[in-house]
Amino acid sequence: MTYLPQAQTTAWQQSDEIDLAKTAVLVIDILGGDGDVLPGLGEMAQNAVCICAAARKAGVPVIFSCDAHLPGVDKELELWGEHGIKDTDAAQPLARLGVSEGDFVVPKRRYDGFFQTDLDLLLRELGVDTLIAFGADTNICVLQTLAGAYFRTYKSIVPADACATFLIGTQEAGLEYFTRCYDSRVVTTDKVLEYLG
Repeated sequence: MTYLPQAQTTAWQQSDEIDLAKTAVLVIDILGGDGDVLPGLGEMAQNAVCICAAARKAGVPVIFSCDAHLPGVDKELELWGEHGIKDTDAAQPLARLGVSEGDFVVPKRRYDGFFQTDLDLLLRELGVDTLIAFGADTNICVLQTLAGAYFRTYKSIVPADACATFLIGTQEAGLEYFTRCYDSRVVTTDKVLEYLG
């Protein structure tokens, strides 16, 4: 019989500490420009709005990782159909998120916000080692971006109620995966607002 170790709760996950001077908010694919989110995602979007506003007030950088697909080119479109097409409203952060001059928008063409983008360079130049990351879909772009963050040694905090699953898998399974595989600290929006307050 082979022994397989069980993942354990880490000191990071149990901690309430956060250094805001080394933290950024990363909003993943909460898109739609002047439109609205899909039905059922309103609470998630409102939580994201609250976090972004609190981060700006606290002087924490807000970064938007947004699909910007090339029609007829990007392989992802073969799987999911046309979505997040570059230079359309569907590739712009939701207007309610209030993108401001001090925010950053990093376009991406794959699930992982780090893959072939300048996200890692931006974070390092900002002096960031911790991400408050959230968005949609929990089990696709959020999961893959958290993988990219973990592999690059960033710590992550995920407000569960500012994430949404609507394409594949369950919200609970995605959140458990973040905790067990990427050492994410999974919390609530209220807890993040405490950190930022």
